[in-house]
Amino acid sequence: MLSQIITCVFSMLIYMLVGYCLCKGKLAKVNHAQGMSALLIYILGPAMIINSFVNLDYSSETLINIAKCFFMTLLVQVLFFCLLYMFLNRKYVDSKYRILSIGAVLGNVGFLGMPVVYSVFPDKPIVMCYSSVTVMSMNLIVFTIGVYMITNDRSYMSIKGAVINPTTIALIIAIPLFVCRIQLPGPIADSVAVLAKMVTPMCMIILGMRLSAASFKALFARPFVYVTCALKLIAFPVFALLLVRWLPFLDEVLKTSIVVLAMMPSGAIIQSLAELHECEQELAANVVLLTTILSVVTIPLMVFILV
Repeated sequence: MLSQIITCVFSMLIYMLVGYCLCKGKLAKVNHAQGMSALLIYILGPAMIINSFVNLDYSSETLINIAKCFFMTLLVQVLFFCLLYMFLNRKYVDSKYRILSIGAVLGNVGFLGMPVVYSVFPDKPIVMCYSSVTVMSMNLIVFTIGVYMITNDRSYMSIKGAVINPTTIALIIAIPLFVCRIQLPGPIADSVAVLAKMVTPMCMIILGMRLSAASFKALFARPFVYVTCALKLIAFPVFALLLVRWLPFLDEVLKTSIVVLAMMPSGAIIQSLAELHECEQELAANVVLLTTILSVVTIPLMVFILV
């Protein structure tokens, strides 16, 4: 299992290097990443979610486990944020502490989480669905707690944004197909599968392109970012393990999936929110990039220690 994890993470590093070299070699521009991100979010991501459900055999137990995953991952994220809030709320007048809080909770659980958790359980396709519903639970936090942390203004919190987004729409399509055992026509199923396989390479290429424009001195020389990295890559998965380990109503595959998904680096949505609301854009970008780079080491290490 560990060798599969290392292979998966090493592949992601290669994809990132491709994006980095494209921009450094002036074969692409950093602003091209914006259009590629739209493709990733609105087409490839939903295809990945739909593909994960249509390839899964239906049973009531499977559906119940997927529902458990949604509520447990939501609970894990909310409780860890509450823990951070207890210690840091007096410092939230400084926006960097708010970035730290959401950077430590909101992870890249879809685009990176799905291939990693599947490499842990290659014979358990249900884990890809676990990744999908974890994205949905995270989106509920993104457009409520996440937006509030960025803006420090409750008026920006949006239940509509939390519910109506590409992930939710994809699940609205995928779950009825799964429950009703409807198979997509061959050419459509093949196309969806191909688009789904493009998710991780595209995500990492985009991050590599953005890395090419970053100042390595600023990226690695800001001590505060390392605090966020430690919380996201080490403390959060340990917290997730302690929370779910002794729960008798969760099976081992689900418990392990929740912990592995907690190991993922900070999600690019943090950078997007920071840019949208003009709050600590450089810090948010550094958090996303540095946690992603360090996760190449921490994910295999944490899997070895915790799983």
